[in-house]
Amino acid sequence: MPINIELIDELLKDYRKPDDILGENGLLKQLTKALLERAMSAELTQHLGYKKHDPKGYNSGNSRNGTSEKTIQADCGEIELEVPRDRQGSFDPRIVPKHRTRISGLDEKIVSMYARGMTTRDIEGHLREMYGVDVSAGLISQVTDAVIEEVKAWQNRALEPVYPIVYLDALYVKMRHEGRVENRAVYVAIGVDVEGHKEVLGLWTSAHEGAKFWLSVLTELKNRGVKDMFIVCVDGLKGFPEAIGAVFPLAEVQLCIVHLVRASLKYVNWKERREVAADLKPIYQAATAEEAKLRLDEFIGVWGPKYKAIGKLWQANWENVIPFFAFPAEVRKVIYTTNAVESLHSSLRKVTQNRGSFPSEEAALKLLYLAIRNASGRWEAVQHWREALNQFEIVWGERMKMALGR
Repeated sequence: MPINIELIDELLKDYRKPDDILGENGLLKQLTKALLERAMSAELTQHLGYKKHDPKGYNSGNSRNGTSEKTIQADCGEIELEVPRDRQGSFDPRIVPKHRTRISGLDEKIVSMYARGMTTRDIEGHLREMYGVDVSAGLISQVTDAVIEEVKAWQNRALEPVYPIVYLDALYVKMRHEGRVENRAVYVAIGVDVEGHKEVLGLWTSAHEGAKFWLSVLTELKNRGVKDMFIVCVDGLKGFPEAIGAVFPLAEVQLCIVHLVRASLKYVNWKERREVAADLKPIYQAATAEEAKLRLDEFIGVWGPKYKAIGKLWQANWENVIPFFAFPAEVRKVIYTTNAVESLHSSLRKVTQNRGSFPSEEAALKLLYLAIRNASGRWEAVQHWREALNQFEIVWGERMKMALGR
């Protein structure tokens, strides 16, 4: 509705300093109190069906019955309200419902701060300093626990029938499990749909990675509507080829090049890391698998005597290193570039680093889900996707049509 400027000028005629508006007893708090009380009074009139002192109310069976005091927490601090009552006790204000001690906005602030990694103690202090609101740890848990149902719905939502590329990765989070704190893996699946949009498909926790675990994850994805995935990029191969072969037998397993390079550099002293990384680049940037093998042999010839483990690492995983050599350079960038995975993990580590450990798996997943919700809102479509999709149509066109029901 339009704002009456003259009314604002009248309210501000005694304004001298910011505290006159934003302070403990400032105008904003007084206005909030007055507006809420007037709104509840109007709601009661609507509920009863007649205005105050209106003769229609005589012998109506219900009438006004004074007020009761109620303290609520709002963005501008704690507010003491006079809540109107009716004799039958049937009136429940919509703007400040019964048993509600917070007005809209405060819950969103709590969830937003929690999603950015602030601890319960941090949130308590921030709300007290910024808004003069005292909230308990129990209240913060109650507000954030409301997200759990949202997490369950998200984890069980229907998925697209085709994800040409799926990235599977893990991060480790300390959480309490069966009475003791463990460093447990949280597995994240990120799919790229046929439009080139990235999407987190789900979160799973497990103390042990293996074929049985991956089989359950992939079966869940299939049950949620995924009919086909063309390339699955993974950070390791423990149990994965067997599981994916059982659920998506036509999918190709591609070892993540970024993880392989990172694993290689663990063997290198810090002074030589830049040089070793530069010498690894010709391997995965080669034009063909044959040329890549020649570049690997050259690398081993130079660095093998000093870092034999690197050559063995690449040779042991070679069959899962080379699938993307069948594609042009533009497509390879889409396949082995893990910016989506890396940026997401950076966001997730940022929100978990303030916590020594989580009291439960549910608490960890709750925070990680909120962080994913924040991060994925900023994602853009994959670069060079149209070029990649053209290649996918040529190689896997019939599979795509079948999965999409065309």
